[in-house]
Amino acid sequence: MIYALAVFAPLLGAMVAGLLGRSIGDKAAMTASVGGMVVAAICGPLAFLQLTVGDAHPGVIDLGTWMEAGKFHVEWSLRYDTLSAAMVGMVSFVAMLIHVYSIGYMGHDSYPRYRFFAYLSLFTFAMLMLVTADNLAQLFFGWEGVGLCSYLLIGYWYDRPSACAAAMKAFIVNRVADLPFAVGLALIFFKYGSIEFAGIFPAVAAHAADTYHLCGWTFSANETIGFLLFIGAMGKSAQLGLHVWLPDAMEGPTPVSALIHAATMVTAGVFLMARMSPLMEFAPYALSFVTIVGASTALFAATVGCTQNDIKRVIAYSTCSQLGYMFVAAGVGAYQASVFHLITHAFFKALLFLGAGSVIHAMSDEQDLRKMGGLAKLIPATCFVMWIGNLALAGIPPLAGSYSKDAIISAAWLAHSGVGNYAFVCTVAAAFLTAFYSWRLLFMCFHGRSRADHHVLEHVHESPYVMLVPLFVLSIGAVFAGWALHGWFIGEGWKTFWNGAIFNGPHNEIVENLEHVPGWVEAAPLVVGLLGIALAYYMYMLSPLTPIRLAERFGGLYRFLLNKWYFDELYAAIFVRPLICLSKVLWRTGDATIIDGVPNGLAWLTSGSSRQVVKIQSGSVAVYAFAMLIGVVALIGYYVIYR
Repeated sequence: MIYALAVFAPLLGAMVAGLLGRSIGDKAAMTASVGGMVVAAICGPLAFLQLTVGDAHPGVIDLGTWMEAGKFHVEWSLRYDTLSAAMVGMVSFVAMLIHVYSIGYMGHDSYPRYRFFAYLSLFTFAMLMLVTADNLAQLFFGWEGVGLCSYLLIGYWYDRPSACAAAMKAFIVNRVADLPFAVGLALIFFKYGSIEFAGIFPAVAAHAADTYHLCGWTFSANETIGFLLFIGAMGKSAQLGLHVWLPDAMEGPTPVSALIHAATMVTAGVFLMARMSPLMEFAPYALSFVTIVGASTALFAATVGCTQNDIKRVIAYSTCSQLGYMFVAAGVGAYQASVFHLITHAFFKALLFLGAGSVIHAMSDEQDLRKMGGLAKLIPATCFVMWIGNLALAGIPPLAGSYSKDAIISAAWLAHSGVGNYAFVCTVAAAFLTAFYSWRLLFMCFHGRSRADHHVLEHVHESPYVMLVPLFVLSIGAVFAGWALHGWFIGEGWKTFWNGAIFNGPHNEIVENLEHVPGWVEAAPLVVGLLGIALAYYMYMLSPLTPIRLAERFGGLYRFLLNKWYFDELYAAIFVRPLICLSKVLWRTGDATIIDGVPNGLAWLTSGSSRQVVKIQSGSVAVYAFAMLIGVVALIGYYVIYR
């Protein structure tokens, strides 16, 4: 009962705010939305604790039949195991804090706030449906639900062209990825005869040798399905190639950015890999692809984050990079470490985004780091929590990031494979860059001399308590979550804790050996992290002209990173502009000329002919008699000539 209440309380809040908001007013709608989230935030962690340390047992909560057509049968039910319960606890708690924070952040917004809170609660409900799904149809429902809500929230300020463009970009890129994902779901049904997890997972080993034949090529069935599922995850979790929507999502309000990047949408792909671990374990080539893409994304996004000047975009690329870490862990078979980093990351990334929102709120909506500096004395509370968030992100012990990120780097080394070594090098390099760009942000924003406009500085003020309290609570999670959860997720008791919710193959001993890595491997993340912080301190505190000189000396490299490896320009040249040109041709030729032109031409011909024929109907008897005479003469002439 508590578990189901945690899932459906946000839906109730969304319905009250969305359907009745106009009539009951913004304050009542916000109260309903936040109230639903408070209930969920209490029930979700309680349900998790009942399962892990209480007397509750894993199971399925049936809510009724959803779809039934021949052999296709889908129940509407909630899966209650360690993986789902951990996700429900994290999503409900972090989303509740974001809801509370939004009361202050959106307090002076000119748009109807009931609409914003309705979308926010609906977003949370869609994610909860995704993580509690007991079948792939229900998971796909939540999967598309978070996609829809992200479109609504990114484009919330719909009178801004940039926000509308960002919302469409996110929606379209995710639809591109969702096509192979949907094909993968269809192949699962045709191969296993079911989309219920209880029908799929026990049968995976029996279908390990099954193949598909296409165009003279033979493909493993499980490998094919694994590749297709991961492509869907690449879109939702913004991995390299399908990442281009994530930075533009910053056009939405900052609480939306925090919810997307920390607790909901982008974590869906990582969750999918963990949930489908019984199948992915029989798709080693697909897992290698997951590892390569994850490692490449971690390094790519970290390089871009070093040159961005928008405070939210730096944190956005940080999210992209950290998601790459999570996929590295899943790719080498350490799904537990992947989910562990997902949970700890939710706390410190939500903290960083909401802290950035507090800075933007204080700076009269200014987001450019080059126009900040010296804010520590003006907004000390925000500075304090941002220090904690950046320490956690940089992986400095004993904060949360050091436990989970270090475990992923160790897992990559323990893979003892080509892709594992590649992932190890990329993740260590990304750890150095992560520490550098996170502390670059901190120094440019809070320390050194102020570069802000004098008029802006006059209005700088600390955020209200309704915004600061969630930041302090998230700070506690950023400090202690790694220490508190380490023993359960990847420590000695990990098998008992997970209780079969995540599957590891018989030859997969990565998690068991995480505590048995060489000292230099264990120390590498901390060493490179400290070096990254030291470099940022030197460049932005001791020698602030050094970044300018480097940008001028290595102008090509700087522009390459500043323009995000030119992915947007490349896609515009390959896909966007050709499709726009093709669309114009099809519109002008196919639509306007043929589809509209032929019927319209026939209509014009009929109308024109009618206007000419009407002229004959003059009403004059003499004209009619003359016409009859012409007809008689024509007939007589015909018979005379041809008869």
